[in-house]
Amino acid sequence: MSEVRLAAEPRTEFGKGAARRTRRAGKIPAVLYGHGSDPKHVALPALEFARVMRQHGTNTVLSLEVGSDTELALTKTVVTHPLRNYIEHVDLLLVKRGEKVTVDVTVAVTGTAASGTLITQEATEIQVEADALNIPDGFEVSVEGAAAGTQILASQVQLPANVTLVTDPEALLVHVLAAPSAAQMEAAVDAEGAGVVEDAPESDS
Repeated sequence: MSEVRLAAEPRTEFGKGAARRTRRAGKIPAVLYGHGSDPKHVALPALEFARVMRQHGTNTVLSLEVGSDTELALTKTVVTHPLRNYIEHVDLLLVKRGEKVTVDVTVAVTGTAASGTLITQEATEIQVEADALNIPDGFEVSVEGAAAGTQILASQVQLPANVTLVTDPEALLVHVLAAPSAAQMEAAVDAEGAGVVEDAPESDS
C-alpha cells in the first residue's frame, strides 16, 4: 500500500472551543504521537482526509506535511459525531520506513459453496504484523464448492512474504453450514409461536 500525501497545519489552540473553530474552518483536530516523542497537535483538511479514508481505509500510510517537516503516520482512531456523521477528532501514530506495525486487515469471502449450504462469516478481519509501508489492502478466502461442515481458520489465510499472523491461528473465520429445509424452517416458525398465550381481555369493574 503506497503512502498518501496530506497537508497538515500545527495547532496552537486547544479545548472544545478551539476544536469547534478548527472544524468550522473545514479541518479536523488531530494528535500525532509515537516513538517516545511529545504529541504534536495538528489540523487535517477534512474533505481530503475523509476521501482518503473512504478510498484507502485506515491502514493507509499518511505522508503528513507539517510546515517544513514531513511525518509518516497511520490512522489509529477516528472519532465521528454520533448524529451528524462528521469526523470530530483523529489520533495518528508515527511510523518509520522499515518499521513493523500490527494492524487489522479485512478478509473477504469469494466463490460459491456447494448447493444446499449457507455461509456464515464469523470474523471480517484478522490481525497481522507487516512493514508499515507494505500493509496488505485485504485478504480473500475461497469457499468455491465447499461442502457443509467446511471451516476456514485464520491460519488458512494466504499471507504475503514478510507478513505474520497475530490473530489466534485457530480463530474461526468462515463456516459453511447445511441450509435448513422448508420443513425445518416451518417447524422453527411454529416453535417460536408455541407457548404464546394472548392476554385475556380485562373485565370492566
